[in-house]
Amino acid sequence: MSFKSQPNKFMRNTSELEDCFGCGVCAIACPKKIISIRLSYEGFYKPEIVEHGKCIECGACMKVCSFLHEDISLHKEIDSAWAAWSMDMEVRRKCSSGGVGFEIGKLALDEDAQVCGVRYDIEKKRAEHFIASTKEELVQTVGSKYIQSYTVDGFKDINLNKKYLVTGTPCQIDSFRRYIQMQHKENNFVLMDFFCHGVPSMRMWNVYCRIAEYQLGKISHTTWRNKWTGWHDSWAINMIGSICSRRTWLSKGDLFYKLYLGNFCMNKACHKECKYKYDNSAADIRIGDMWGSTYEKNEDGVSALIAFTNKGKAIVEKLQDRCELEEYPFKVVAEGQMKKNCGVAYTNRIVRFMLHSNKIYNLQEWNRIFLLEKFLKLPKRIIKKITTTLFLA
Repeated sequence: MSFKSQPNKFMRNTSELEDCFGCGVCAIACPKKIISIRLSYEGFYKPEIVEHGKCIECGACMKVCSFLHEDISLHKEIDSAWAAWSMDMEVRRKCSSGGVGFEIGKLALDEDAQVCGVRYDIEKKRAEHFIASTKEELVQTVGSKYIQSYTVDGFKDINLNKKYLVTGTPCQIDSFRRYIQMQHKENNFVLMDFFCHGVPSMRMWNVYCRIAEYQLGKISHTTWRNKWTGWHDSWAINMIGSICSRRTWLSKGDLFYKLYLGNFCMNKACHKECKYKYDNSAADIRIGDMWGSTYEKNEDGVSALIAFTNKGKAIVEKLQDRCELEEYPFKVVAEGQMKKNCGVAYTNRIVRFMLHSNKIYNLQEWNRIFLLEKFLKLPKRIIKKITTTLFLA
């Protein structure tokens, strides 16, 4: 085990980590069940020991922790990649890209497995893992959720002696594979992750919801990545409130997407320690959007689909009567995907201050931050020229 991420070799458990991916797997791996996953002050999930005296220092939580390992828990056997989309146009329309993730979920259910996927809880205002045993329950997994998922309850409901498809962020999947390897139950699982930008602070999401509720009333429905104006302009959020509803797009200045994709409030582990970009994965299957030039004129949505293991490739072969599949080299399928960690906005500290404030800042005040960010990103010689000109004026 490497402690590159945490130099304290005398650490007893994961609650002593300064930074963390927040995957939650340590909570289910703990034999004493004394680890709780809670939101930190900055708005990210982190482990806490609820009864310190009961920790037996067995190291199970650290053995499953993907953050504490330099390596990834899977040696990939195959690197096959496809452009893919559901043959069911209604599925393709409702899903964020081509609907392949949903079709893989249906395939798992048809083969008497269950699906541990992610839904959004409108009352708790959080994404969370849960077990889907029917296609009606699986519908809740449709669409991307661009906030960190609370995994603990869903993972605890998994029976290691049954068959499952488990989906999640790459770090969640890496830790979960370590857990099932430790339990010698790897054969019962198919693991699926996706190309991940990183996770934003839940403080930011709560602030965004407060602003929305001020305008719309109590929110009863939220979706991300709808394709009303086409797949390429699908960075959109739809919210239905008790007073009215609204649809907002990144292309029209949506605050959530500007903060998220601009890296203004990302988990420190995402921009410092992430090792899962591009083709680095512990999953059997990776999905995402097939951005790039190949389908740049397609507005219905095309999924990127990669099989990293023989088990993953077997799943893809079974999709042939459910999905259109076109095989390409990996670099074509992954065109447009991140090859390195997300950066940190120059104005990150200002944004953190604003998110911790009791004040609800209006869009004009947020736009000043975005304008300042653009200015600070200019080359130093340009900044010097501008400031000199302003001073002399």
